[in-house]
Amino acid sequence: MNASTWISERVGKLRSSAPASVRRSTAERLKARLRQGDEALSPRALRQRLDEIQAIVDPMVSEVEGGRRAQLLMDWYATAPAPERRDVWRLLCEQFKADPEKVRKAQADLAAAAGTPDEAAAEVRFRRATVSPRRRVLQRISAHPQGIRFLVDMRAELQPCLKGEPSLQALDVEMEYMFSTWFDVGFLELRRISWDSPASLVEKLIQYEAVHDIRSWADVKNRLDSDRRCYGFFHPRLPGEPLIFVEVALMNHIAQSITPLLDESAAPDDLTRATTAIFYSISNTQTGLRGVSFGDSLIKHVVETLQAEFPRLKVFATLSPIPGLRTWLQRQAPADLLAAWERWDELGEHDTPRRALLGWAARYLTRELADGKPLDPVARFHLGNGARVERLNWGADPSAKGVKQSYGLMVNYLYDLKRLDRHRAQLAAGKIPMAGAVEDLYL
Repeated sequence: MNASTWISERVGKLRSSAPASVRRSTAERLKARLRQGDEALSPRALRQRLDEIQAIVDPMVSEVEGGRRAQLLMDWYATAPAPERRDVWRLLCEQFKADPEKVRKAQADLAAAAGTPDEAAAEVRFRRATVSPRRRVLQRISAHPQGIRFLVDMRAELQPCLKGEPSLQALDVEMEYMFSTWFDVGFLELRRISWDSPASLVEKLIQYEAVHDIRSWADVKNRLDSDRRCYGFFHPRLPGEPLIFVEVALMNHIAQSITPLLDESAAPDDLTRATTAIFYSISNTQTGLRGVSFGDSLIKHVVETLQAEFPRLKVFATLSPIPGLRTWLQRQAPADLLAAWERWDELGEHDTPRRALLGWAARYLTRELADGKPLDPVARFHLGNGARVERLNWGADPSAKGVKQSYGLMVNYLYDLKRLDRHRAQLAAGKIPMAGAVEDLYL
């Protein structure tokens, strides 16, 4: 799928539901003399910001000069209040979009050339027509030494505003697409994080841990012990700032509960007997990179690193949360079961509500799709990387967070290295790969 199609599909999903607004467009404001209502920038100031952005992509200036002009905009943005920053986002969305007339003409030419020798050239012209000037602005800013950091932070600031102003999705989706190319795992450096790593890096692990909160320095030391491995992925344009943390436990079996893995008093496992690597926490650290998958080889990169150090490792699996399960159940399951599941920790192995919860969870993970992808975000990540749903684990996370998300259930995803491509193909065909034991849980 080309870039213009990808972006059009993302933006199109929101257009039909976008609420009507009385806010003046930037085109109207640029022609006006006075501001209205709660408009942040005056028409004069808005024209000045527009001129500054256009100057960045002036075709007559060099990349160096374009970078210098980008710095001026970034300096202004750093001290501007939030409402004025939002006006800049609106300018980028409304004043730097692809020319609709050129797009329509190129699309008509492509349709007319279908099946002829001119089709390839017509397709190239169509793709060029759909590239927005907005993308060129982002590219020029990214060329500045601090440009990528600036854009990632700007998208993080933009994210909470999308629901209230869906038209900003044009900028958000464009940035997401560009970040997907800039932050492909092939451009990232994998580094091991250990107890001997700089304190600033270990502190970032504490700060960004998103799956199982780190409670103390003893907790950190446990996660960095001899039978563990922790890796960070780094981008060369964001030195010292990890984008992803991956935490791994080295064991001789597939873990069924997070409790022993987080037990600070437990003795380290014997590495000479380790045959299994358990990925028990994967944390993205940058809100501005939400939706960026980093490519489908992220886990494979970690697996190859582990195999090089521990050739005896044969099994690679996760112990993963099911963050969307309880919310989904509250919409789908009958009231009597929901009431019974509130006392999940009192249910015996053969109790009907317990068997029912496992069955509903199996359905959620292996049958519930949105746009052809698993509904659960963690499932979407691992299954998209070629894993299969291997096993559901009762009471695996009894923490308040685990109970709130999934009544304490956790899931193992298995990475069978010989079947990753097959599993991805199954998923693309709308069928989620699963072990027989999971399929047997269906009601």
